[in-house]
Amino acid sequence: MLDLRVNSRSRSRTQPSSIREEHILPQDIFIRMLCTERRRSYRSGSRFILMLLDPGKLLRTSAKPKIMANLLQAMARSARDTDLKGWYQEGSVLGVIFTELGAGDDKTVVQSLSGKVTSALYEHLHIEHINEIRLSFHVFPEDWDDNDPGGPAGSTLQVVLERETNRQNSSLLLKRLMDIAGSIGLMAVLSPVFLAITIAVKLTSKGPVLFRQTRLGEDGKKFTFLKFRSMYVNNDSSIHEQYVKRLIAGGTNDTAHVNGNQKVYKLTADPRITSIGRFIRKTSLDELPQFWNVLRGEMSLVGPRPPVMYEYESYSLWHRQRLASVKPGITGLWQVEGRSRVKFDDMVRMDIHYARTRSFWMDLKILLKTPRAVISGNGAC
Repeated sequence: MLDLRVNSRSRSRTQPSSIREEHILPQDIFIRMLCTERRRSYRSGSRFILMLLDPGKLLRTSAKPKIMANLLQAMARSARDTDLKGWYQEGSVLGVIFTELGAGDDKTVVQSLSGKVTSALYEHLHIEHINEIRLSFHVFPEDWDDNDPGGPAGSTLQVVLERETNRQNSSLLLKRLMDIAGSIGLMAVLSPVFLAITIAVKLTSKGPVLFRQTRLGEDGKKFTFLKFRSMYVNNDSSIHEQYVKRLIAGGTNDTAHVNGNQKVYKLTADPRITSIGRFIRKTSLDELPQFWNVLRGEMSLVGPRPPVMYEYESYSLWHRQRLASVKPGITGLWQVEGRSRVKFDDMVRMDIHYARTRSFWMDLKILLKTPRAVISGNGAC
């Protein structure tokens, strides 16, 4: 059960302290605190719950002052002094961050908290007002359940904190336009290369030209990821699974493969790869079909690489931030700055840095650096 008791230095639950509107944090501060708490939960594994209370049209009526006072009284009744209260959307949606939740599974905790808040609302508001209110509860860290066919983005407890990446609608639109124009243009220009690789793959090994695989995208939403097939069909994926688990844990097969004076944190000498597959992987030409993923809106030209499910299952909680509210990409900061020369944790830090600071100009800079990274082949195999 959810433990909402307070210690002797806090208020009594039978005599809740009042909350005035000026005690409610403004949106920018509340969102900043929410993002901080979310990052802390990824690091520590400790849960918290974000409750969103949407009064709908009630705050747009002449009775707003009285209704607002009653809402705040209900919040004071159901939340502790230590729980953060603020505007999730200024003037329209209230939020409460409940921390230190104690034992109990997520469903039990949410049900307990929902019942407590609902009872408090009935104590302070008329039934016709309560019917206008929408309550939602979001548990962090998010549970990315493989049993959900749509991925965690379809969960009722999933909330997308787009504000965490400081994005503006105009920059998102510009990025999407660049994705559409870039993918169409590059597929047209590279159509002879598409044809040549198709013929080469078909002639050198049995099986389909394209390799399809389920991967996790923005906020963990699943999609079908495309590549030119570079491996023999019916191969054993356990080789890569074992390698990925070791890599995420901090190592590779035994030690990192050494290429010249640099360590390469990538599986080399993979027996599953075909002769033409080794070439198209070395030159990254196997990635070309992903322009179709970009055109479909499942990926972007620039972003973190999308993981497979068995990779995700080995993630620490903080690793998940690399996919939070950002589409996966064909190229990214890791590909042009580190590629296979950096450890997995460093790659994740690059992806998180990109997610929080990205802009049109950063994307353009990464795209301009990509051809050199591909031609050099550093860290590729």
